[in-house]
Amino acid sequence: MPHDFNQRIIEEFRAHHGRLSGPFEGARMLLLTTTGARTGTRHTTPVGYLPDGGDRVLVIASAGGSPRHPDWYHNLLAHPRVTVESGVFAYEAEAVVLRGGERDAAFARAVEADPGWAEYQQKTDRVIPVVALHEIAKAGPPEVSADSPGEAIRLIHDVFRRELALVRAELDRGNGSTLGAQLRVICLTLCQGLHNHHQGEDAALFPQLADRHPGFASARERLVREHERIAELTGELRRAVSTRDPAAARAEVLRLTEELEAHLAYEEEQLLPLLEAAVA
Repeated sequence: MPHDFNQRIIEEFRAHHGRLSGPFEGARMLLLTTTGARTGTRHTTPVGYLPDGGDRVLVIASAGGSPRHPDWYHNLLAHPRVTVESGVFAYEAEAVVLRGGERDAAFARAVEADPGWAEYQQKTDRVIPVVALHEIAKAGPPEVSADSPGEAIRLIHDVFRRELALVRAELDRGNGSTLGAQLRVICLTLCQGLHNHHQGEDAALFPQLADRHPGFASARERLVREHERIAELTGELRRAVSTRDPAAARAEVLRLTEELEAHLAYEEEQLLPLLEAAVA
C-alpha cells in the first residue's frame, strides 16, 4: 500500500482502538512494526491477521499477489523481534516463518475463510509466506492502550463484543454444511481469551477492589458466579465446535453473546465507578 494510504489507516486505527471504516470495516487488522533490514529504521504497516489460538497470530505476506515479498517480510527475516498493536493491546512478538506442511495447512485455513488469499497466490509465482507472531510473555498485566483503568476495561470488553459479532457474521456466511477449520480456531481462541480475562479479574482485579471497597463484596460474588456461567457456555461452544456443526456452533455463539453482553454491562456498571474513583 502507498505510504500516505498506510499512514491514514495507522492514524485511524490508533485513534479508534483498532476500528476502521471504508473497505477495512469489520476486518481483523493489526499494526506490525518491524526493523528495517538495511536501515535499522522502525516501520509500521497495517496487515490483516488470523487468530491462531494461544499466544500467536498469523499474518500472510501476500502483497496483493505482487511478484515481490512485502518490505515488512524482508525486515522480519532480518530482525524477527517485532511490535504488534491490536488497537487495544500492544506487545512484543517473535516472528517465525512457517515452513512446509505447517505453512500449507495454515494457508489452506486462510483460503477456506477468505478465497481472496487463493486469488493472490494465483497472481504470483512465489509461494506466499505465512508468518506466526508469537507474543513474548512478560510479567504483569497486559499493556492496554487506554488512559485510565476504567477505559481499559471498556476497551477489553469491546474486543469481546466485536469478536463475537465477527464470529456471528462469519457463521452466517458459511456454506451451511460444515464448520470451517479457521472458524473453529477463531471460536476456540475466543473461548481461551474469555477464560484468561476472567481468570485475571478473579485472581487480581477483584481482590484489589474488595480490599479498597468493602461494599463491592456482593457485586464480586455475582460477577464470579457469572464468570462460572460464561465458562460453562464457552465449554458448550467448544463441544459444538468439535462436532463441526455450524448450526450447533451458531446456537452456542448466540447464547454466549446474550449472556456475555448482560455480564459485561453489569460488570461495567459495578467496576467503572470504582476504577475511576481510584484515579480521580
